[in-house]
Amino acid sequence: MKATQKEFAGLAQRAARDARVFFFCGPDESGASDAAAKILSFLPDIGERIEMSGAELRRDPVRLGDEARSTSLFGGARHIWVRAQGDEAHDAVQTLLENDVEGCPVLIVATGATDKSRTAKLLAARPDGLVAMFYPPDLASVTASVRTMANAAGLKLGSEIAERIARGAGLDTRLARSEVTKLALYLDASPETPRPVASGDLDAIGASTEDDDFSPLVDAVLGGRRDAIGPELKRMRDQGMNPVGLLLAFERRTAQLAGLNARLGDSRDVGGFLKAEAGARRIFWKDQPALTAQLQLWRGYRLERLVARLVALHQMLLANSQNAELLLADGLLTIARSARPNSKRPTITTS
Repeated sequence: MKATQKEFAGLAQRAARDARVFFFCGPDESGASDAAAKILSFLPDIGERIEMSGAELRRDPVRLGDEARSTSLFGGARHIWVRAQGDEAHDAVQTLLENDVEGCPVLIVATGATDKSRTAKLLAARPDGLVAMFYPPDLASVTASVRTMANAAGLKLGSEIAERIARGAGLDTRLARSEVTKLALYLDASPETPRPVASGDLDAIGASTEDDDFSPLVDAVLGGRRDAIGPELKRMRDQGMNPVGLLLAFERRTAQLAGLNARLGDSRDVGGFLKAEAGARRIFWKDQPALTAQLQLWRGYRLERLVARLVALHQMLLANSQNAELLLADGLLTIARSARPNSKRPTITTS
């Protein structure tokens, strides 16, 4: 089976019943993850989760099939969740399909892959497989999603507050859902006892994210502004910014650039395109200058390399949390140098 972003909602329940291997791809990693979670919600018993990385499967392609056919330690249900980059899981999926798909569900969230990837081609024509591709949403669609989440949680939410949550989450529906959950707990709301949400309630739970603090560093690195990077990295250390949270801000901006690239196509009028996007409220008008510079730098293969670097950096931070700040600083300097390869090296002030 193969589904577009619009088709997925109507197909999800049948796919959860009939398919066993799911491949979620596209530039919107949060949308792909949400889709995988949606499939799990339709399973009668999700049981134990086995998490695997694409890098692991690339080193040992047989492992996926072994895990899929194994039983839980306590004999219950289980599912496998794979986070991969591009076609890292291709050989593992091919090995699984060549033998026996029977076993627990396998859900693959593949950042940087498309529905034309080699892995997707293995599954698209199979009745026991699903391929779905997701593009970054715009502000209007995330705002609508926030209102839907709020209604389900028993929150009476106006459009202005829903939009504020969407912006604060960086158009990441996973973060938006977290904010809605916190609001429901704070207000003791439920579908049986709905509660109205005021702006002060949002302030009380700290719904504004650190993105306002992160954005100067994000814009300096992705804009290749090397002279600004040293002071920004010093600010990161002085303020004790969370390295993983900061990296997520880079990932959200990169996903936004991927979506803008897809809509821009072959046009060279980046300024005119972004002016129209701001007018349609698909981007925040204050972000327009930074996005203009970044969209001119990160296109095509260079954008794909950026996505791959961020994924690798994320895995390094999770595997070595003690040195996360140092690893992140080094990784961001590498990205900044890639943005403008012919610029002089930045001066880093550590005192």
